[in-house]
This record gives sequence, structure tokens and C-alpha cells, in this order.
Amino acid sequence: MARLTSWIARGLWGWLRRNADVRAGTRAARRFAAYGPGTSIAFPTATVFGEPWIALGAHTLIGADITLSAGMLPGMDLGPEPLVRIGDGCTIGRGSHVVAHCSVEIGDHVFTGPYVYITDQNHVYSDPHTPVGLQWPQDAPVRIGSGTWIGANAVVLPGVRLGRNCVVAAGTVVRPGEYADHSVIAGVPGRVVRRYDEDAGWEPPLRPDAGGSHPARRGCPGLAPPPDRGAPGTRAD
Repeated sequence: MARLTSWIARGLWGWLRRNADVRAGTRAARRFAAYGPGTSIAFPTATVFGEPWIALGAHTLIGADITLSAGMLPGMDLGPEPLVRIGDGCTIGRGSHVVAHCSVEIGDHVFTGPYVYITDQNHVYSDPHTPVGLQWPQDAPVRIGSGTWIGANAVVLPGVRLGRNCVVAAGTVVRPGEYADHSVIAGVPGRVVRRYDEDAGWEPPLRPDAGGSHPARRGCPGLAPPPDRGAPGTRAD
């Protein structure tokens, strides 16, 4: 009986994982301020509330165990405009948190690894006589530019404004401030370790094998490079 129960439970769980995601056009999707075609929130979710103030673009994939929230508590009236905006073609990794109280804006084609934390609110500790958790928090809008990649376990703090096509290394804590397009940020606390200049290129320069060539030419075992077809008009036997 125990084996049968386990088999049924695993089968049901697998079916739910494949079929219980929130898809465009469903009743759950209609609770959101916007929910673009092709967008999906995987099952199971961790915490999702404030849907009327969350706008999701088209063809965006949000992983399982996600926390996606607008406001302090469910049922609050947060005004006429969405507090969370996630653009088109994004992928938000499983177990991540996007927590908004004033504004979190994520552009198009932003990709994150798992367990990324993005928030526009933080606790303060200015009053030494009051527990930190009881002091009124501070808010600052967050903006993540289109084309950005954020690695696993990174934290994006209130007041961060990332430009286009930035890279945030895994485990980085991104401090408040403005980061130019094509910045590479790493460390705790995070700092810009590489940037792109239109005239000088990447500073410091990229390694010769870091330019996006075929995996086999970067030392990946088991992957052969594409065959050399020769110059146009010639034959490679």
C-alpha cells in the first residue's frame, strides 16, 4: 500500500508540475494587471500576491517556488499603476524573489539564475533603541535594463538602476546606484569589475577565449568544432 501511495503521489505531482502552471488566458492570469501571451509561472509557487499591480510581458517564463509580490500584504489598494513590471522574453529562475512596495521594473530579455532576490524595500537601523524589524523600512525604486543577466543567489538592493546588457555575477550583492550599460558587477559588496567603451572596447580586455566562440574551441570536452567547409568555391574533403 505504501508503494502504491508513493507511486500515485509522485505521478500526481509530476502531472501538476507539467500542467498546473499559470498560463495566459486562465482565471489566475486574469488577476494580473497584464499577462502577455506565451507567459507562464511554473507550479508550485511559493508566494504570489498583489496580482492587480503586477504586469508581465509576453513569452516570459517564471520558475517554480517563486515569490512575486506587490505591497506589504494581500488585499491592499496600491493605486492605479503596477508596482512590478517584467518585460517580454524574460526568464526568472526558480526560487527567486521579486518583492515590490514602490516600483520594480525589469526590462525585456532579462535572465536570472535560481534564488535571485530583487527588492525595492529594506529595513533601517537608525534608532538604536527599537528592534530593527519594528522600524519603518525605506523604499527606493529598482530598474533592471533590458538584456541583463543576473547570476544565481545574487541580491539586488533598493535603489539599484542597472543599464542594458549588464552582467551580475553569482552571489553578488548589488548596492544602490546607477550602473552604466554593459557593466559587469561582482563581489560582496558588488563593484564594477569590467565595462565596455565604444572606442576602447572591454576594459579590462576579455580573454581571447571569452568572446563567444564555439564551445569546443573553449576547451569543452566531448564537443567537436563545426566542420571546416573551406572558402567559398572550394571543397573540403
